Amino acid sequence: MPELRRDPIRSRWVIIAPERAKRPSEYKSSLADGSVPSVPVDCPFCPGNENMTPPAVAETPDGKGSWRVRVIPNRFPALHPYGDLDRAVVHGMFERMNGVGDHEVIIETPNHDKDLPDLDVDHLKSVVDAYVERLRELMSLPASRYVALFRNHGSEAGASQLHPHAQIVAMPIVPSEIRAQLKTAKIYYAREKRCLLCDVMFGELEANHRIVLNRDGFVVWAPYASRFPFELLILPSRHQHDFTMISDEDRYGLARTLKTTFARLRTLLGDIPYNLVLRTAPCPIPRPGQPGSWSTLEHDDHWRLEIIPRLTKVA
Repeated sequence: MPELRRDPIRSRWVIIAPERAKRPSEYKSSLADGSVPSVPVDCPFCPGNENMTPPAVAETPDGKGSWRVRVIPNRFPALHPYGDLDRAVVHGMFERMNGVGDHEVIIETPNHDKDLPDLDVDHLKSVVDAYVERLRELMSLPASRYVALFRNHGSEAGASQLHPHAQIVAMPIVPSEIRAQLKTAKIYYAREKRCLLCDVMFGELEANHRIVLNRDGFVVWAPYASRFPFELLILPSRHQHDFTMISDEDRYGLARTLKTTFARLRTLLGDIPYNLVLRTAPCPIPRPGQPGSWSTLEHDDHWRLEIIPRLTKVA
């Protein structure tokens, strides 16, 4: 059973999940000559291999008797959807709780060798729909405090499967990085009566030095203080704090934005490893003893997507 442990020095929770070490990897040689096939016959995410995965919790049909997008429980979950948190302090100061939550995989296409820029807009809209619906479902779980959605592309970005997919993890805590960002945004709104991310976006649009795209209701730019080469932010141009509130029209807009942005990255840099991370509001569940914790999110938070190319080593 996974568990969460609080780091007493950094005051943050860490997921300890030993079962994750058992994951298979498509990057290991699977042929006699040591090469890796472009489309391995034993890929669990490919059509025809559905028996290799847990039963789907959601599917989008392709209109031809098969599926376009498929959502399954992760066979090697970081957190499990059963049991009690059983939060406790051990050995005087070390705090822990059971790894209660959920962990799903969103298989974004039946095609093993395609990525986001290769999919048509209608297909990408189905992917966005799956993101929204699964996020909404997992946010409603009693133990959920934050739901993280991300996709890892390439082994250097942490992917253990080549087949295009995203992951979504419902956790019983709000990660410290998210809490710090929310606190900064709340302080800014209290002082300026404006959303911090909106003001940053307006500043970038006015400067027009780092803007990559501005259409379909979304703005894409390279942050002023980028942490990684070619890092990008995608924000809805209209203020919105919760990704699950995105309209059907804006889902199409986001699909077009993702397709164009990743196509441009590929044209410029090739098929690079990257992480795509959603930053959205925590679950709107009152915290015990802190009923006003997230009461201002509608005004001071702004959901966004971060694209983090993995082109350099962290040192």
